[in-house]
Amino acid sequence: MIEVRRLVKTFGLKPVLRGVDFRAQPGEFVALLGPNGAGKTTMLRILATLSRPTMGEVRLAGYALPAQAAEVRRLLGVVSHQPLLYGDLTAEENLRFYARMYGLSDGAGRAAEVLDSVGLAARRRDLVRQFSRGMQQRLAIGRALLHDPQVMLFDEPYTGLDQDASSMLDEVLRRVAVAGRTVVMTSHDLPRAADLATRIDVLSRGVIAASVPQSEITPAGLIDLYRQVTRD
Repeated sequence: MIEVRRLVKTFGLKPVLRGVDFRAQPGEFVALLGPNGAGKTTMLRILATLSRPTMGEVRLAGYALPAQAAEVRRLLGVVSHQPLLYGDLTAEENLRFYARMYGLSDGAGRAAEVLDSVGLAARRRDLVRQFSRGMQQRLAIGRALLHDPQVMLFDEPYTGLDQDASSMLDEVLRRVAVAGRTVVMTSHDLPRAADLATRIDVLSRGVIAASVPQSEITPAGLIDLYRQVTRD
């Protein structure tokens, strides 16, 4: 579903990604870990068609980026640590607005389904500015699910969430993954990544320094591996 070969991204003279090779199969949940500045967000922005690679090949579902960005966007749902919602609209109004942008024929019906799936049906008529940070993040995931994307990209979705909100978001992400979508999530939370993902990749010094199936490593083993491959 996602294939990246020899991906390079530079900002001026500064290289951030130095020849990344990465693949994700349909239905796979990949946690992309790494220290600050490793290039995690840069890589997700390239996959999300928000940034262009300097060199290399990037394909999603066979479509090449950046040449076929319009086709790729129809397959994507993207969630970052900024919810990017309209605070003076209700939860339902937000989703119906985005449904029109996606060209969905039954925006009202689809909005109702999504609100139920992220646990916000009872708050559908409340203004988003009245929502907690965790509720806004769940609604942002709902917005990303509206058009039933094949690929979901999550960039540090737990930033700023308390423990209860994080636990609720865990359940939402599990439901997203169970639906068979391909998921790539950046995170600094190693135990959470080990719990949610089916594969864990560590990005260090601009390359994938380690890649291991979740079934083959313990949380303690992941911490040891992470320290080893990110050591200066």
